[in-house]
Amino acid sequence: METADRFRAAVEKRDLAALDDLFTEDVRLYSPVKFAPFEGKAMVLGLFGVLLRTFEDLRYIGHFEGVAETSADGSRAASVILPFRALVDGKQIHGIDQLQFDEAGRIKEFTVMVRPQSAVQVLGQAVLAGLVADGLAPAPVEG
Repeated sequence: METADRFRAAVEKRDLAALDDLFTEDVRLYSPVKFAPFEGKAMVLGLFGVLLRTFEDLRYIGHFEGVAETSADGSRAASVILPFRALVDGKQIHGIDQLQFDEAGRIKEFTVMVRPQSAVQVLGQAVLAGLVADGLAPAPVEG
């Protein structure tokens, strides 16, 4: 799938601008650190800005194509799974990005899964700090 190849190249080059035309306006990103999805192109691109700064030594190690049911409406869509490895604050992360496409080949739904649990926690803290710093999320209330 051409979009998946363009996505992979943009992420590996840390080229946020190249991601812009790959997502639908109503894209949903399901994160391993947040129950509700990130919704809309502006929010997802903002999140990618944080992720591209957070992940160190990010590399994709595979590419699997198929069809999967979408979370949004239960329909079936072309799907690509991209396994990856990265570091976050010195912790090794193993993960997959699952991309699901609309009829025009743009990414409509995006699911990220990572392991191990300790890396998920580190990733969650780093992403939250980045979202707060970029004004995309409120600062956590301490108390």
